[in-house]
Amino acid sequence: MTENINPGSVKIAPATPSAASALIGDPSKFGRVADDGTVFVITPEGEKPVGSYPGKTAEEALQYFVRKFEALASEVALTAARITSGAVVPDDAYEAVKKLRQQVRELNGVGDLQALSLSVEQIEPLIEGHREAYEAKKALEVAAKAAHREQVLVEKEKIVAEAESLALSENWKVTGERLKTLLDEWKSAPRLDKKSDADLWKRFSASRNKFDKRRRTHFASLEEITSKVSAAKKALVEEASSLATSTDWVATARKFKTLMDQWKAAGRGKPSDDAKLWAKFKAAQDQFFTAKNADLEKREVSMTANLAKREELIIEIEALVPFTDAKAAKNAFRELSRSWEKIGITHRDKRAAFDARVAKVEEAIKSAEAEIWRKTDPAAKARAADVVKQLSDSIANYEKIAAKSQSVGNDKKAKEALDSAEARKVWLAEAEKSLAEFN
Repeated sequence: MTENINPGSVKIAPATPSAASALIGDPSKFGRVADDGTVFVITPEGEKPVGSYPGKTAEEALQYFVRKFEALASEVALTAARITSGAVVPDDAYEAVKKLRQQVRELNGVGDLQALSLSVEQIEPLIEGHREAYEAKKALEVAAKAAHREQVLVEKEKIVAEAESLALSENWKVTGERLKTLLDEWKSAPRLDKKSDADLWKRFSASRNKFDKRRRTHFASLEEITSKVSAAKKALVEEASSLATSTDWVATARKFKTLMDQWKAAGRGKPSDDAKLWAKFKAAQDQFFTAKNADLEKREVSMTANLAKREELIIEIEALVPFTDAKAAKNAFRELSRSWEKIGITHRDKRAAFDARVAKVEEAIKSAEAEIWRKTDPAAKARAADVVKQLSDSIANYEKIAAKSQSVGNDKKAKEALDSAEARKVWLAEAEKSLAEFN
């Protein structure tokens, strides 16, 4: 059966000329084009018309049918290669050979059809010869599947173990959110066999239920707790009220600080009760500190002198920065701080501004010490070195996989491995940069 080609509607994908050439030589030597445009293929039995390609030159028409032959020749070569590599199930391989025989018989193409047919017949003996390669590949796939299952099992065991460790937590909000995250991780993890999944889920669910039950019990008893909080705060209000008229400024101020710490430590009661009690507590506190500040104004002369001392000393303190010797700067700062603390009372607003400037110098010294420690911490350096090693090993492994894949013609897997290696090289550069800081 010949075919007539509509040149405006038919497109032939390019074959692999190198594969066809290696198999049967130059296919175009086995065809010719008649004056009327009919293309013939030359066979041992004689010429046979295979079709025509109207509107094209004789050379273009011939090449069209040559490409059809080359496409099938390439498929024959590819099938042989896949069987040799063990990539095809033997039963499927026999079916593929059967299909190729029929395609060769029905092919309207130009080339050495006899050689192509012989090439197909040479494939079948390869099947049994490479059955062992196929079985070995299947064994590797089974092993990979088992390894994947083991990895999933480890991941799910880790989720369950963490959930079990959180069952007795009293950090209600953080733990509740963490358990939700673990549940999402569980849902997104691949499934195991039915029994393994059921057993692990039973443990995971039991831990979540245990935590939820304790949390509900906690909040159910919260009413009793808030009552105790209110009672404690009422006592603090009474004591604060008794101190409101004290003139023992220093001792009472310290006492009010203690009362404030106790107020914070008492916890939260009912919002409405807390608001009323806080208003009374703050009124007593304000009464005392208003009187204290009024007395402080009477000592303005002394505070002015103290302010001058601080203005002089802050210059010495700030002169410590910048420094090259953190230890020497720290010792000098310690001595100046002692002198700073010995200076008498200063106006609160001005003192706060000065203290902020002192704190800035202190922070600069602490930051320098922290930076020195960071760059000399052996544990951190070891961690950084470990990251570099892991990335280097991973890159080498991916490059090895790529080389192996290329050797067996698996370009897709080779490219994926090379892409993975390149991505890790970017990470490796950053890791090496971090490690270099320790040197």
